[in-house]
Amino acid sequence: MIKIENVEVMGWEHAIRGIRNTMNSWEKSDSGICKGGDDGIGCENCANYDSCEHTYDHSWQLGKADHDLMMRLADVRYRRMITVNLDITAPLYWWKDFYTYEVGTVVDTRSVMSELAAKAFTLDDFSYEHLVDEGDNCWFCNFDVIIDSLNSAREMFLITKDKKYWWQMIQLLPASYHNQKRTVMTNYETLTSVYPMLRNHELDEWVKFCKWIEMLPYSEIIVGEEVKLYADGQEVNL
Repeated sequence: MIKIENVEVMGWEHAIRGIRNTMNSWEKSDSGICKGGDDGIGCENCANYDSCEHTYDHSWQLGKADHDLMMRLADVRYRRMITVNLDITAPLYWWKDFYTYEVGTVVDTRSVMSELAAKAFTLDDFSYEHLVDEGDNCWFCNFDVIIDSLNSAREMFLITKDKKYWWQMIQLLPASYHNQKRTVMTNYETLTSVYPMLRNHELDEWVKFCKWIEMLPYSEIIVGEEVKLYADGQEVNL
């Protein structure tokens, strides 16, 4: 299970200025506020012209010339200036991989250990979608036993305040415990480096994460034109 929300992408104007600085071509920049007509970017100059849905809403839009330059200079590190802030809720086993691949440059989280006994454990606190019941081999049933054991240790800890019961929770806690919501800051360059490695990963969470990357604004800068064309209009169920 993975949930991605509160996504904000910033830094387009800074990235464009950075590219143009090296080429002394600021006057060729055609990005700007979408007003339509001559007093704004003008729809004919908008990189999203063919699929435009903002209709003169005074939002900032990427121009065709700037977009073309970004695509031609995709190996230049301007992409690190395009930052992405988001909230991710995912199980512990996925977060371990997250730090292995160094996807986030800054991560803020709450402590699992300090809040472990704050509420009773329920099935909804875990990722269990792949657990099965095959008669004698009922892995899902075994999971219920683990939850009961965790709640027994929690109750004893709350009554006695004895840390040995706290340790029972810590060491029994499965890696599928997903009550982990973290706020992450990353950037387009980092996403470009991890996307090829993770798009066909054995973990469902990574596959869905890469589908989310494909839906980001101007994600062709990350994934390439062909993948972007395929991804446009697709729904991502995270």
